[in-house]
Amino acid sequence: MKYTVNNYESVLNVRETQDAIKLIRDKFQKELGLQLNLERISAPLFVEKSSGLNDDLNGVERPVSFDMKDFKDDPIEVVHSLAKWKRTALKKYGFHPHEGLYTNMNAIRRDEDLDNLHSAYVDQWDWEKVILREERTEEMLKETVRTIVKVIKHIEHEVWYKYPHSVYHLPDDVTFISSQELLDMYPDMTGKERENAIAKKYGCVFLTQIGGVLSNGQRHDGRAPDYDDWQLNGDLLYWYEPLNCALEISSMGIRVDAVSLKEQCEKANCTNRLSLPYHQAVLNDDLPFTIGGGIGQSRLCMMLLGKVHIGEVQASLWSKEILEECRQKNIPLL
Repeated sequence: MKYTVNNYESVLNVRETQDAIKLIRDKFQKELGLQLNLERISAPLFVEKSSGLNDDLNGVERPVSFDMKDFKDDPIEVVHSLAKWKRTALKKYGFHPHEGLYTNMNAIRRDEDLDNLHSAYVDQWDWEKVILREERTEEMLKETVRTIVKVIKHIEHEVWYKYPHSVYHLPDDVTFISSQELLDMYPDMTGKERENAIAKKYGCVFLTQIGGVLSNGQRHDGRAPDYDDWQLNGDLLYWYEPLNCALEISSMGIRVDAVSLKEQCEKANCTNRLSLPYHQAVLNDDLPFTIGGGIGQSRLCMMLLGKVHIGEVQASLWSKEILEECRQKNIPLL
């Protein structure tokens, strides 16, 4: 495993853990919907490749794809996330400004490097909210981040009421810093090392402006060019003492408009995407302006319960080496 774990003993047994997972999931989605004015809707597990709706992540990950007899000339792809689909759904279902949706998103990421924090199975709350053109601002982004942090802290209290001996305590506040400012602070570190350093310093950090090239000629991290505006996005990181690392709980942002979509696709050398239906809708202002993101369900459960492996809170597949190491270190995988 990537992260060293010694002398581990889970406070909750497997059945107690399962009960705590349900508690967290039920209460979090209800509170998130209340605080951000979101309605729950159903979402697809797979989409047509030709729609352009699938999330390309860093552009190198291969989606799981298959054919269907009714779509012989168009491969079907299991979603990586619902970043683009949600925006089209807001228009289709007639959502108004300051109204939004959330959904349970399940995905398969076949090229993921498996470790304590990464699984081939992804489960998250995907959410999206309609905003006005003039609300495509840094302040709107920060206000929304603060609300999500408040919801997470509220759920920590809920877990504490039932399992006071097992809850992992989190900071009350969040610190904002841009990827360029972070590079200026730690110029000799890698991107992940910088994330660890800033998360350890402040406890909870929202790292902004991810995707563009920084002053060192590199990107802090890969980000698809066609959903987040790289000037108005970021990752929510917590310092996680059990693994001595930064733990990313959410990636979110204000979505591209016609100008930023074109600019970012040019920078990413993928202007060929601009002819796809979703991209044409953005270019023609046929979709609402939105803010949205994903919040990892298993990651949140893992963090709130002080677990050291994501396999303790989700059922997935693991290599023989990981299974054996977890057995030796007394880590009970589901």
